Amino acid sequence: MAEHLKSEGDVNQSPRRREWQRRNLDAATLALLEEDERLFLRQCLSTPCLNALAACDGIYIEDLQGRRYMDFHGNNVHQVGFANPDVIDAVKRQLDELPFCTRRYTNRAAVRLAARLADLAPGDLGKVLLCPGGTGAVGMALKLARVATGRHKTVSMWDAFHGASLDAISIGGEAVFRKNMGPLLPGAEHAPPPDEYHCVFGCADRGGCDLTCARYVAYMLEKEGDVAAVIAEPIRSAPYIPRPEYWRIIREACDRHGTLLIFDEIPHALGRTGKMFTFENFGVQPDMVVIGKGLGGGIFPLAALIARQGLDVAADRALGHYTHEKSPVACAAALAAIDYIEKHRLADHARELGAYALERLKAMQRRHALIGDVRGIGLFLGVELVKDRSTRERACDEAEAVMYAALSRGLSFKITMGNILTLTPALTITREQMDEALDILDAAISAVTNRD
Repeated sequence: MAEHLKSEGDVNQSPRRREWQRRNLDAATLALLEEDERLFLRQCLSTPCLNALAACDGIYIEDLQGRRYMDFHGNNVHQVGFANPDVIDAVKRQLDELPFCTRRYTNRAAVRLAARLADLAPGDLGKVLLCPGGTGAVGMALKLARVATGRHKTVSMWDAFHGASLDAISIGGEAVFRKNMGPLLPGAEHAPPPDEYHCVFGCADRGGCDLTCARYVAYMLEKEGDVAAVIAEPIRSAPYIPRPEYWRIIREACDRHGTLLIFDEIPHALGRTGKMFTFENFGVQPDMVVIGKGLGGGIFPLAALIARQGLDVAADRALGHYTHEKSPVACAAALAAIDYIEKHRLADHARELGAYALERLKAMQRRHALIGDVRGIGLFLGVELVKDRSTRERACDEAEAVMYAALSRGLSFKITMGNILTLTPALTITREQMDEALDILDAAISAVTNRD
């Protein structure tokens, strides 16, 4: 598959994947995978699947053959670890009390969660809508921006992911979702992302980032004049980590032009970057923030749109109206997850352990020419593999080889942009477990380098 189609993850149309399965999976697992493929529609990022799971707990997943893997992917739902007992207990209690809440009614768990989110969010972010998934929450944010501004245009980033529905792929920037999908949302404009390592504006040739990318977004807002919202991930899940000034420039431009700023924090809110909300690392305040994934405690699908008070302007419209909008069981799971994060100071732990891990990765970079760059904030880490450090050519084949070599040693992670090893463990991980995982990664890179 073309490298530009590998932006969101490792694809399943790979000879190396088939070889790994042949070497590692038994007949019972292969039979289940074949049955899965027979029943589910095939698509390149999932079915046919890699393996089959039997259990998960803490930082680990376990396959049908009893092999345990440290999961540094987790679809970013596992801030509090898999099968967190506090979350499971809260779910069980709620199932006995009120398992479902029909539309037109509310319930105590949903109201408590909305109050909790409003209290957690900085500034005047105090109005909440819930829905079963992040893509739906992004859609609600887009609709609210249209109602509030009377405009429909958006500015978002190439390479971004905001979900897989038609409205979400319109503002998203990945060919694996957009290519040959026909007409998308009108007015969905795109800008280059703040990727300093592969800057399309050539900042490396000028001595480093000079924020041309941020000024370009400001230029777009000025020239368009009628953009409803800039919607972006404050940190792209590759990761790209912009300088703090990047978002300050864009925030000021939004204010000048009457444009809303919407942050999509679905993969990494609730402590992963060392703060409860990722945007808190950049000293800016959005008009809306969308969170999800880990909000459901690694058990239930749940997402939330949190908007500032002044955007409560759509009383005559239906922004969401999802059947499971105020699921009491999902809300109970979310409340337990937030309680656990705060009680165990997981955001602080992520910041401290992430800084330690980043230093270890930098030391690894000094020993491995294959590593072109390492970057991270909290337990949101990326290792970019390149064929040549001077040209920064993406080492996509080598990255895939490293992924399977690590998997065979008990470490699972995601590849984004074809060559970036994206490491997002559960926030409950210990320093000893982190050392074990980084030792595995080091050995996997050595194995692939020595193979060549």
